[in-house]
Amino acid sequence: MALPFDLRSLGVFLAVVDQGGFSAAARSLHLAQSAVSQTVANLEHRLELTLFHRHERRIGLTAEGEALVEHARDLLARAEAAELAMRELHGLVKGELRIGIPSMLGSYYFPPLLMGFKERHPGIRLTVVEAGARRLQRMIAAGELDLGVVIDDGESRHLTRRQLAREEMVVCVPREHPFAGRDHVTPEAFFAEPLVLFQDGYFHREFIDALARDTGASANVAFESNLIPLTKAIVRQGYGITTFLRRVVEEAELAAVPFDPPAWLALSLAWKEGAYLSRAEQAFVEFALENR
Repeated sequence: MALPFDLRSLGVFLAVVDQGGFSAAARSLHLAQSAVSQTVANLEHRLELTLFHRHERRIGLTAEGEALVEHARDLLARAEAAELAMRELHGLVKGELRIGIPSMLGSYYFPPLLMGFKERHPGIRLTVVEAGARRLQRMIAAGELDLGVVIDDGESRHLTRRQLAREEMVVCVPREHPFAGRDHVTPEAFFAEPLVLFQDGYFHREFIDALARDTGASANVAFESNLIPLTKAIVRQGYGITTFLRRVVEEAELAAVPFDPPAWLALSLAWKEGAYLSRAEQAFVEFALENR
């Protein structure tokens, strides 16, 4: 069956969409603008559809163009996966692994894992992206990351996941704080204190917001910071308390006190549903699960 498009024309079409115009797409593809315009015009002719509204200084997708975007991205992604699979039959391995890690895990959980993997596979370049848990999920789903660490909950169900760890969230206070001598702290007592919290989009903040909803309490936010060293400094100075994964609190001037009831998070290594994993990606998944 003869199709009215090919992968090259779909790639040019998406470049125009992503770059916001024919001139910018031509520069990104290192082609003449006339070649880009002609490729899109030929694609429209073969499809018998108009894909762009053309104005003097700007363009916009038609409804038909909008419908083609998702299909085009999926086809190109599948073609790239097929090409990678064929190259790997000849022993070639993808040279770069892009992995996303929430900041709390990147600082305290993953360095030994990443260094151990690099020692075993020195030829693979690792690119580590730090971001909030929800942003990482979006990047994995969009193919911007190969793998990422996510909270295993309803928001991550659309990804393929393998559980890495089960970590306890604890109350973090200075050693002289009254909570430091307790066996546990209730959510109600926690929310009665001034708090130092991450901003929206991080699992730390989502944990607090969910706890507040379950408790019917309101968070008394004294500081907001996504920087763990700054948050710790604020807690040490007595300007507020916070919550961290237990291993993050392991230092002399801070105390980790369990919640009552205890609070646990399931952390999983995830990738896009249905995505082809290269040998490098498969090797990292296997290594992470072996050393969790």
